[in-house]
Amino acid sequence: MSFFRVLLSIIFPPLSVIDRGCGSFIIVFILTICGWVPGVIAALVILNKNNE
Repeated sequence: MSFFRVLLSIIFPPLSVIDRGCGSFIIVFILTICGWVPGVIAALVILNKNNE
């Protein structure tokens, strides 16, 4: 997880997870619409997850 991704997830969470797939983008987008903080938390969790 790079510094640029973390900064992007704080500013606009859906844009930071766009390469993780459509499902992640939609979930983070909906959470961001409901509230900015849940969107940021979800984006950071998704970015912190290892690619297994």
